[in-house]
Amino acid sequence: MAPNATVEVTGVLNEGDADTIDGGLAKDIVPLKRAEKRKIKVVWRNVIAFGYLHLAAVYGLWLLLTSAKLYTVGFAFILYVISGLGITAGAHRLWAHRSYKAKLPLRIILAAFNTVAFQDCALHWARDHRVHHKYSETDADPHNTRGFFFSHIGWLLCRKHPEVIAKGRQLDIADLKADPVLRFQQKYYMILMPIACFILPTITPVYCWGETWTNAWFVATLFRWTFILNATWLVNSAAHKWGDRPYDKTINPSENKTVATFAFGEGWHNYHHVFPWDYKTAELGNYRLNFTTAFIDFFAKIGWAYDLKTVSNEIVERRCKRTGDGTHPTWGWGDKDQDKDEIKHATIINRKEE
Repeated sequence: MAPNATVEVTGVLNEGDADTIDGGLAKDIVPLKRAEKRKIKVVWRNVIAFGYLHLAAVYGLWLLLTSAKLYTVGFAFILYVISGLGITAGAHRLWAHRSYKAKLPLRIILAAFNTVAFQDCALHWARDHRVHHKYSETDADPHNTRGFFFSHIGWLLCRKHPEVIAKGRQLDIADLKADPVLRFQQKYYMILMPIACFILPTITPVYCWGETWTNAWFVATLFRWTFILNATWLVNSAAHKWGDRPYDKTINPSENKTVATFAFGEGWHNYHHVFPWDYKTAELGNYRLNFTTAFIDFFAKIGWAYDLKTVSNEIVERRCKRTGDGTHPTWGWGDKDQDKDEIKHATIINRKEE
């Protein structure tokens, strides 16, 4: 595919793209396009940086297991959760897909969490993710499948394909630019990010509970940051390669429980690429392997999150029957195939007495 070739839209992005009764496109997903065979322009600065980062993370894991204080380990875990939510609840579900709305206090919290994560500012992250969904599995997809390594981290070690840049410029991100929280984060990102991701996570263990500088740097900062990076990247790699496809068998995104575990619910990826506007990114009716949904629901209860969009059981069933691979277990609560033990132990809130 030449750099100036037209790349066809292959996926939905927001609720407005779903113009059929089962939440799909006006036509079925087009056949996957093979990645263009081209000479990759390696960015050696990134190769060296990520190489050091992963070696340092291995050392950080050793220190975590052998010498780091328990407070430091707990602190690193808290930062991992904060970072993850800044990506999943913030950059992904709120800003990239507009699957729910958030009042100013919650947007500020999510922008702060996102800054700790250091995966570029939320505006740029959301823009690139929209390109990924609109042109999934084509050369306009930032991490188009050229193998597991490329989809996981290789796309960050080389120059972007020209189509990624071109389609990113054409995409409408007026809603992102209109958000003052995102504009503030973008403007001051290179000041806020080092403080949130590196400086505070390093000095806090040293001055608050007497941790060594070595343990603070390699455990609370580098290991923690590397872990959340790889958890996020697994959504691009493993969840586009391994798992069932109960909603659409014609696309690569799959249902991957392992990825859902480490990425706070982002591993139910076949569902997400079919229904990307669902704030749960999954059909699950509970919080099993979907901590981000619990987080959003909590703020919905106190009024800071609202207009939560989801998909009806009828639409899900219709889509599964039309394009699924047949692995979908049940259609919803009370289905004749639903596990009886699951029904028995389910928690029903605000049950109405008959």
